[in-house]
Amino acid sequence: MGRRTIERRLKATSSRLRSSREELVIIDEQLAHLADEAADSSLRAMVSDTPGVSYEARKAEEHAAAMAQHRAKVVASIEELERRQDELLDELGALRRE
Repeated sequence: MGRRTIERRLKATSSRLRSSREELVIIDEQLAHLADEAADSSLRAMVSDTPGVSYEARKAEEHAAAMAQHRAKVVASIEELERRQDELLDELGALRRE
């Protein structure tokens, strides 16, 4: 692979990595909020015998679980992008040594 191609891919990977990390910060904030909301709803459901409150608690827990799943996918994506970035940097370094 040519130097220009590697540099282009490295820039694209770097950009995707940066935006994924920014997305992770937002996800962490949302997940904290959703987890708090789920805990509050769960507590209300334990205290109350109303079916509607139990439904709200279940929905809040589902939202928190979905966000946790999304977070895991973004973390995996970041790990893959970091691995790819390392590979590209190695390739670029090998070209410079030639």
